[in-house]
Amino acid sequence: MVVVGWLEDLLDHAWLLWIAAALVLGILELTALDLVFAMLAGGALAGALADAAGLGYVGQVLTAAAAAALLVGTVRPVLLRRLRMPPAGTTNAPALLGRPALVLTDVTVRGGTVKLVGETWSARSAAPGQSFTAGEDVVVVAIDGATAVVGPPAPAAPPAPPEEEP
Repeated sequence: MVVVGWLEDLLDHAWLLWIAAALVLGILELTALDLVFAMLAGGALAGALADAAGLGYVGQVLTAAAAAALLVGTVRPVLLRRLRMPPAGTTNAPALLGRPALVLTDVTVRGGTVKLVGETWSARSAAPGQSFTAGEDVVVVAIDGATAVVGPPAPAAPPAPPEEEP
């Protein structure tokens, strides 16, 4: 029979089927992005290696299933934790908190401007009745939209008394 001969030829090159399965699973992973299909593709590659090692069809399937299960159970959780970690550096508004700024125009509770990280920002004072004049140093205590909320800088620590030599 023609079909049986074709099927036997295909099964003689089972490693090609495993590689094709790994490619298809890899493409599916690009759409899913949850790393399950990537781990299954790893299992398919293990099936191809099992064929190269001379295992029969049952051994190839069992090897592929065991490798996929091992990858899903061990490697995937580690990779997901790694991918979901927050970035090492702080950016955007949280990065500006505590930064020093220079008052450009008088800052009151109603408004003013400061020079913050090389840029001119609209600003307002943090406490009612508190104001800062041009040229004063302030510290950013909050960011409210596009407005820096500023307060007085922390007082400098008094210098330590000199140590006496014996």
